[in-house]
Amino acid sequence: MDTEQDTDHPVDIAGLAADDHGAGTDAAPLLLVHGLTFDRSMWRGIVAELERIDPARRTVAIDLPGHGRSPDQPAYDLDTLTAQLHHVVEAAGLTAPVVVGHSFGGRLATSYAAHHPARGVVNIDQPLDAAPFATFVRALAERLRGPGFRAVWQMFYDSFHVELLPADAQDLVRSTSRARQQVVLGYWSQLLTQPTAELTAMIEQETAALRASGAPYLYITGDEPKPGYARWFGEHLPAATVEVWAHSGHFPHLVDPQRFARLLAGLGR
Repeated sequence: MDTEQDTDHPVDIAGLAADDHGAGTDAAPLLLVHGLTFDRSMWRGIVAELERIDPARRTVAIDLPGHGRSPDQPAYDLDTLTAQLHHVVEAAGLTAPVVVGHSFGGRLATSYAAHHPARGVVNIDQPLDAAPFATFVRALAERLRGPGFRAVWQMFYDSFHVELLPADAQDLVRSTSRARQQVVLGYWSQLLTQPTAELTAMIEQETAALRASGAPYLYITGDEPKPGYARWFGEHLPAATVEVWAHSGHFPHLVDPQRFARLLAGLGR
């Protein structure tokens, strides 16, 4: 799971490594944000399919700080990352993109659209209610910060159910997952240290901003949401669309790249 990869030559956009495709059309550009420990190569099969059916569509896929070819940095808090994402949008000349994020990238896409103009959000398998996950992560804090990190991360990785993916997608996930302790701890620093009430208030403010903006919000998950979370999500984002792509684990977008590309092609028009 700690395989070096990504030997290509990305472009630099606002200090982050990126793949930038398409001349642009009247449709909203797509900003693609991978999840924690992965990198922008996660999107390449999908972008290839999108180029086939919507060849001029502008897509920008970034490596988040500390991932792929983007450099490490001192802080990975959500405010810092949201601001960096906006710098990318401005530097790339993207106007009100549809922000597509997987896992932690879905959380970051949500934050971005709550603070900046966006034509929509696609959140792939990232629950927004932070309190339960924060409680779980804090119970593991000592092991995460110590020599037990690798074993704990393996537990998280196993929960992704990579075995549900087609063979080529399994290879992609396994070859691009690079779990570095300091980077993971940096991205989870708020979960580990910020009071739960503050985490809850943050997401309530963001979902209120999204309701006010009217930006379309699509949540794609590999499993039927549990009733409690379904109620929470429906109360906070009542206009959102929820799609369950069954038997896909944590990577519904990789089960059928053609289907996912067709979905993206229809957004932001």
